[in-house]
Amino acid sequence: MDWLRATAAELGQGIAAGSIDPVALTQTYLDAIDAHPLRDRIYTQVTTERALAEAAAAAARAKAGRRLSPLDGVPVSWKDLYDTAGVATEAGTKLLAGRVPERDAEVLRNATAQGLVCLGKTHMSEIAFSGLGLNPVMETPPCVNDAGAVPGGSSSGAAASVAFGLAPVAIGSDTGGSIRIPSAWNDLVGFKPTHGRLSVEGVVPLCASFDTVGPLCRSVADAALTIAALEGSKPVDLTGASLSGLRLLILDTVAMDNLAPEPAAGFASAVKRLEAAGAVLTHGAVSGVAEAIAMTPILHAPEAYGWWREIVEAAPEKMYHQILDRLRSGRDVPAHVYIATWNRLRELRREYLAATAGYDAVIFPTAAILPPQMERLLNDDAYYKSINLIALRNTMIGNRMGLTSVSLPTGVPSCGILFNAPPGADARLMRLAAAAERALA
Repeated sequence: MDWLRATAAELGQGIAAGSIDPVALTQTYLDAIDAHPLRDRIYTQVTTERALAEAAAAAARAKAGRRLSPLDGVPVSWKDLYDTAGVATEAGTKLLAGRVPERDAEVLRNATAQGLVCLGKTHMSEIAFSGLGLNPVMETPPCVNDAGAVPGGSSSGAAASVAFGLAPVAIGSDTGGSIRIPSAWNDLVGFKPTHGRLSVEGVVPLCASFDTVGPLCRSVADAALTIAALEGSKPVDLTGASLSGLRLLILDTVAMDNLAPEPAAGFASAVKRLEAAGAVLTHGAVSGVAEAIAMTPILHAPEAYGWWREIVEAAPEKMYHQILDRLRSGRDVPAHVYIATWNRLRELRREYLAATAGYDAVIFPTAAILPPQMERLLNDDAYYKSINLIALRNTMIGNRMGLTSVSLPTGVPSCGILFNAPPGADARLMRLAAAAERALA
């Protein structure tokens, strides 16, 4: 087994069987990180001492037959907005340079209690406010399929750490697509749980009304095991999962508009394989989706600016101007407009759930486009603004409608397919995704 390409589930099974030593496994990953030419574009901090200490404890437990979870002893990377005690947590911005928390974020504490090994922190879009992954004030991580392209964001380094074999699983966050876009563009599995399922205590916020915690990984089984570790629960049982007879709605409203040729081809190919596996697919429109997507500037920017305002306005020159402009757009949204928009969104959510109640999942391409080129993004402000919105358009549907959502690779490089289910249906969606993963392999 190639430890640097194995799934987290496989590594955990090897530890349980006694064929993998957690210390040797962790050292293998630490050595790979240190030797990688793009190391400093992916990791902000490598927590070598902590990782080896946690791995040694996992090895002792494994030897004594007292493993804490299926991933006890498996290394994990963390997006640089999760507080780590004694280690800088800067959320991709110079505004928080030198910020060193005294305590781990709650999900990191949970993961540690389940035996997961903290490898370090990964780069991200500045304050998590972009789906592209471009961060000229810190570092822009690489895209595994195109050296000149952005990797997707905001969990950009998280995706790169797994895609380049420098972590078996990464923890990211998703406010409008920040787990699923980089997962799709780097051929990974990205899972967004129902909002509020996992704690965001100790997580630097962007927009708390939508911020969610989740994994970027190599398999649906990895996602299930990681979610369980993050909340200290029992993993979803994926055995026997099947697509036979499941009803999938292909959302024709907005999500299928203006697709680039590659995502369109990847999605069409995936649909054929899902049908061959027994799924029943139907095309359909759902009113209100376009209206909900259009609410994003009213809902995201004011809440984000409300939290970041004092920090930002004390030193706005430290920010990348695109992120600063987007954040400051929240200053001028009147309170009554913000509240009325939230009230309308709640209505649209009820209408959406009623319209899709007869389906096991709603599906569409994860992103309408391939990852854009860094150079053009840096030199064309209008292009940056337009392409960021296009990149997030499809994933945003899940956030606006309060859904749980998972992106799977289609087999076409940098092209994913999204499966979306109602809030609270995380376990059902995970089983469906496991069956879909086999069909798409």
